[in-house]
Amino acid sequence: QVQLVESGGGLVQAGGSLRLSCAASGRTFSMYHMAWFRQAPGKEREFVSAINRSDGSTYYADSVKGRFTISRDNAKNTVYLQMNSLKPEDTALYYCAADKSKWYSADYWGQGTQVTVSS
Repeated sequence: QVQLVESGGGLVQAGGSLRLSCAASGRTFSMYHMAWFRQAPGKEREFVSAINRSDGSTYYADSVKGRFTISRDNAKNTVYLQMNSLKPEDTALYYCAADKSKWYSADYWGQGTQVTVSS
């Protein structure tokens, strides 16, 4: 069982930056692929980014490539999402996810942190 707690969301102007953090419980954090998803009002949840548990390979949705950076610190059981050049269309509830076998899905979800980008 893994518990995930996101933080770092907030209100920012277009062009600004935010860094989201996701702290995981347990001693097996390094065994999980970690990912970020987001859900905007009236839309389905969508994949944003993921980081491989084995070699640290990273994956990004086309919409955030070049603007967002995912990273992880296994010693701190934490995954980060650095978001730069934010756009109003990035406004959403951002969820952290963990999966033991696939980087593009989730066995466990956090409760979400709200990101709002004003124009």
